[in-house]
Amino acid sequence: MKGLLLFILSLVLVFSMTACNNPQEPNEEQNEEPNIDQPVSEDPKEERSIILATTTSTEDSGLLDFLLPAFKEKTGIEVEVVAKGTGAALELARNGDADGVLVHAKAQEEQFVADGFAKERFDVMYNDFVLIGPESDPAGLQTDAPNDPIKAFELIAEKQAVFVSRGDESGTHTKEKSYWNEADITPEGEWYVSAGAGMGAVLQMADEKLAYTLTDRATYLSMKDNLDLVIVTEKNDKMYNQYGVMMVNPEKYPVKEAEVQEFIDWILSEEGQGLISEFGVEKFGQPLFIPNAE
Repeated sequence: MKGLLLFILSLVLVFSMTACNNPQEPNEEQNEEPNIDQPVSEDPKEERSIILATTTSTEDSGLLDFLLPAFKEKTGIEVEVVAKGTGAALELARNGDADGVLVHAKAQEEQFVADGFAKERFDVMYNDFVLIGPESDPAGLQTDAPNDPIKAFELIAEKQAVFVSRGDESGTHTKEKSYWNEADITPEGEWYVSAGAGMGAVLQMADEKLAYTLTDRATYLSMKDNLDLVIVTEKNDKMYNQYGVMMVNPEKYPVKEAEVQEFIDWILSEEGQGLISEFGVEKFGQPLFIPNAE
């Protein structure tokens, strides 16, 4: 009997040692309670966007606020607008800080392409420049130079009537300088104010000073109700204002090539051109920009 008891105790000891040397690993998948509050993860859609360097007139006139929501709705692409003068917008692109450009100084744009910063440039739309000033018209432009910008600039300089210049190497400033050059005049003196500002700010400054300034028609019409300035010189072939669009060269910088191409294709398409032709008609009775993509 004693021997049997010892045998049973030996078996118990062996089983106990075996259990200690081979602990049972818990089944985490079975024992872990699910977190019912944790949402089911989904792969977020990649956000698509581009940076567009453009001139202040496309923003100040309200054109981009009109166009870009339609583009985003169609493509899902967000367009981040950086509005500067044309010269500054092109410089931004030269530094690789923009994916595309929409500006209005054709000679500068063609040089941008020639320098290898873009491969191609496309006409998008045009409007025109107008010379505006106070209703009193102290330089007599409405009478003596209603359709001649060169004569108008000669009269402004002769009378030393206050003139506010963009002074920012924008497309408008470039056009203004071409008029002074053609008139063989170097504008200087207290009457000539170089603002170094965008079109909207310059219009406000000219209004405060009751001064003359050169502007694109679209920005002027969009702000006209808040200005005491009228058009004094207009409708001359030398006042034509063409806009172009370009993709920054993807071989130079890591631009959003696919997205920029979609934007260019869209703004040159029948849909994009149609929207441009509609902008301003309801409020002003005329489009503020005339589409002319080929």
